[in-house]
Amino acid sequence: MLYDAYEFQRSWLAGASAAAQLGATWLNNPANPFSYSQMGPLVASALDVFAHAAAPRGKPEFGLHSTMIDGETVTVTEEIVVRKPFGQLKRFVREGVERNDPRVIVVAPMSGHFATLLRGTVERLLPGHDVYVTDWRDAKYVPQEEGRFDLDDYIDYIVEFLEAVGPGAHMLAVCQPSVPVYAAVALMSAQDHPALPASLTMMGGPIDTREAPTAVNLLATKRPFAWFEHNVIATVPMLYPGAGRRVYPGFLQLSGFMSMNLGNHLMSHWEMFKHLVQGDDDSADATKAFYDEYRAVADMTSEFYLQTIDTVFQRHLLPKGEMTHRGVPVNPSKIEKVALLAIEGERDDISGLGQTKAALDIATNLPEAKKQYFMAKGVGHYGIFNGRRWREVIAPVVEDFIRSNGA
Repeated sequence: MLYDAYEFQRSWLAGASAAAQLGATWLNNPANPFSYSQMGPLVASALDVFAHAAAPRGKPEFGLHSTMIDGETVTVTEEIVVRKPFGQLKRFVREGVERNDPRVIVVAPMSGHFATLLRGTVERLLPGHDVYVTDWRDAKYVPQEEGRFDLDDYIDYIVEFLEAVGPGAHMLAVCQPSVPVYAAVALMSAQDHPALPASLTMMGGPIDTREAPTAVNLLATKRPFAWFEHNVIATVPMLYPGAGRRVYPGFLQLSGFMSMNLGNHLMSHWEMFKHLVQGDDDSADATKAFYDEYRAVADMTSEFYLQTIDTVFQRHLLPKGEMTHRGVPVNPSKIEKVALLAIEGERDDISGLGQTKAALDIATNLPEAKKQYFMAKGVGHYGIFNGRRWREVIAPVVEDFIRSNGA
């Protein structure tokens, strides 16, 4: 009933959004005398803000069609390297570029948002790297006959993606995937796998959520596992290809994130309203672009979500040395060759300080020379991988680390 109620509300809001947008357009029309009144622009701006907030959103496009290399514009095209039921490995091909740049797999989080949330991450890396990204699917579009997808399957996908790219690649895990990617590296290290990556960079990842627990961590630990099974898992309605699949809906994840900083989100929309009234379309459009991305959400399979809650947030199995993958122990001490970089934001309210750095401590047999830590001052969770601080401060650290640990 939860998902059905949401769909009813979404359909109603879609109609209301369209009506509000029509009203805003009419009020801004130069042929309408009311547009020249004092109230006209105010009402039009209010309708525009509501229309944008209530509009339905699908999966965004990356939209990275070019990049600058050595002062020249280079065309960029997307290529699917590996296609799987629950995700694909996408490569951003730089047309005509034959340089032997480092191959980097950017592992996007499967935590309610699409991989396009990392558009800024990919865009910054493109000029100097051969970039791949894990493009996870919205679970409500995966038919039930495709089977299950849990944390073990996620690790299997990572290994398969590394095999497709080949030995000596570099991995960059943003937030949630830090745990399964780290586990994959540990398992591959124990096997001396030929596709072992040369380096792994983890950014704001919940390796050990016992360190500086945040509101997100506390929510996962204060409630019993059964509460999550009974209260946040829903069934996909019949109008989607994945009808009948049990999922953790993306709209629940989004509501949780927005409620954590509700005041900031309300202020952002108030500022957008003022920009529209003042005719500052560029500033208003920037806010709209952010929320178009932020509010585009995807569902996760229930088994993946619940296994992550249990393994990562409640029992802390990886840092305690008790995590397994299909019955095989995940032993961080087996990591002896793969260079590790842990990056944290000083003001991260999702993964607290020390949670990602723990990855370096539990890799007990990795030489200290292959371990690196960087704390970005004044940076929150989103700013670790997007925005000016990422481009100017954090990305250079990542690039230097990758090149100094090339295969």
